[in-house]
Amino acid sequence: MKPNGNDSRLNLFLSSTGLREATVPEVVFRVRWPDDSVNRCYSPSTVVEDYFRTGGSYPLTEFVALSRKALTEASERVRERYGYGCAQAAAQLADIELKATEFADQQARIVVEGFER
Repeated sequence: MKPNGNDSRLNLFLSSTGLREATVPEVVFRVRWPDDSVNRCYSPSTVVEDYFRTGGSYPLTEFVALSRKALTEASERVRERYGYGCAQAAAQLADIELKATEFADQQARIVVEGFER
């Protein structure tokens, strides 16, 4: 989430003050589901790295609960910085919760394959 780079007034202000555009440290975490599909999941904050580890295997319910905590915290970090939460984090959580319903009747494990910045 960053200001529109085409805003000439913003660019003029930033260049005159020596500041750079503020950005959030976006992270993509790759998730392998029990059906071997892989999703690239978005987080507007590196906080997801505090909840998951590369190669970590999580029971389905734990993965969903950790995703909820991580993405909620990530959205709150955006709120603290910009005054509003991150809609993409909320949408990502909804996608994770929906995908998880496909495996709810199984003893499924979810693997976090890694992180991309």
